[in-house]
Amino acid sequence: MNTLIGNSKDSIISRLREDIGLMEGYKPPCTSLRHISGLEDIETAFRNNIFPTGAIHEFICLKNEHTAATTGFISGILAVVMQHAGVCLWVSTNRRLFATALSTFNAIPDNIIFILVDREKEVLWATEEGLKCKGIAAVVAEVKNLTFMQSRRLQLAVEVSNATGFIVRSDAAKLSATACTARWQIIPQPSKTEAGLPGIGFPRWQVELLKARNGRPGKWIVEWSANSFNIITEQHKHQYTQDDIRKAG
Repeated sequence: MNTLIGNSKDSIISRLREDIGLMEGYKPPCTSLRHISGLEDIETAFRNNIFPTGAIHEFICLKNEHTAATTGFISGILAVVMQHAGVCLWVSTNRRLFATALSTFNAIPDNIIFILVDREKEVLWATEEGLKCKGIAAVVAEVKNLTFMQSRRLQLAVEVSNATGFIVRSDAAKLSATACTARWQIIPQPSKTEAGLPGIGFPRWQVELLKARNGRPGKWIVEWSANSFNIITEQHKHQYTQDDIRKAG
């Protein structure tokens, strides 16, 4: 009898936690999405231990090089998201993106529809319409600013379609609160060359999760190598620093 009562209590508590999570904006993960290889440590920052899809992710870019690093990071995630459903829209007011380079991070440019518009409000309109479409896996939008109301409209759109939105913001001077599930900042870091090999090494970034709904902010050093994300541990970072000192000395 005590066992049955205990099981009943556990079931009630579990349901209550689910209900509270839904009221707080938590959405159960899409069961078809796999973990993003190499980012498992970052995924544990989120409540469901998996990268949130059907959500809006906001990326803050203070400089042009931050935008380039952010594009690489997003592309690696798109490669996983687009394996399961639909195509991607990439909406912008400029032609700075070199689409062919996205394949470096396993994203297939042929599966991305690039939309060039004249005004930023048209970027947001196209983004919202794209996110409403259930045949779209993801939408990437490059904008300067994003208000709370605009972000709320985007979040409501993905809650119906389960598409994933990536908003790349370039004007941090007007940074304000939004309804986005997560706020990120990707900053390029010095790469490490392989011993005896020429070149500049693999892309390396500081990935910072500034805010996360029902999650924990954090900071990691991530490298893209062997067609996958790889988190650089503190031990490796320390060794890299000591090697540099010895070479410089």
